[in-house]
Amino acid sequence: MFAGHIGAGLAIGRLERRVNVGVFVFAAVLIDFMLWLFVLLGWESVTIPANYAATHQPDFVFPFSHGLLAVIAWSALAGAAAFLYYPRLEKVRFRAAALVAASVFSHWLLDALVHVPELPVAGADSMKVGLGLWQSMRVALIAESLIAALGLYLFVSGAGMSRAKKLGFTALCLVVLASTVIGMTVAPPPPSVTAMAATSLITIAVVCALAGWLGRRPR
Repeated sequence: MFAGHIGAGLAIGRLERRVNVGVFVFAAVLIDFMLWLFVLLGWESVTIPANYAATHQPDFVFPFSHGLLAVIAWSALAGAAAFLYYPRLEKVRFRAAALVAASVFSHWLLDALVHVPELPVAGADSMKVGLGLWQSMRVALIAESLIAALGLYLFVSGAGMSRAKKLGFTALCLVVLASTVIGMTVAPPPPSVTAMAATSLITIAVVCALAGWLGRRPR
């Protein structure tokens, strides 16, 4: 759901253009960033099952990054950080913070749509939820493509940005969407969980940096 998360960040970024959209994009993928960081630290785990080539779905144990209560906490912390970082926004400061928090929480909502029931409500042993749309991969990828396209459209329409920047955001979203489709359909299993985690962290950093660079406002 990487492309879908980027689309959600762009859509929410439309609502407060005084904050660089890269902030909203990073907020929308924050808990994946935390997941892969926690995997490298040994606090959470990802297993590549024997049937990965057929399903392209790892098995996750991720209560600290993707548990519902944990995501509520991450959302609140991200909103508080935004509130402290943007004092110049004055009257809309709380609004900006709330939108950053909403971007973080949007990740859990979209993940709950596609994951099988493996998202814990609280700790690792708590009830787990997930609608399992990934079990119908074609439908899941169509839904993700629509979310990404809608988010891109909402952000670039009426943004007052240059044609070059609009094309830049479009190219970025197309590359992310293409990599998502390839990763969920024909890509071979990763060589190791460590490699998967490191690659995912680098990808998140690069995509968010590009979104932030493209989203810079002229001074």
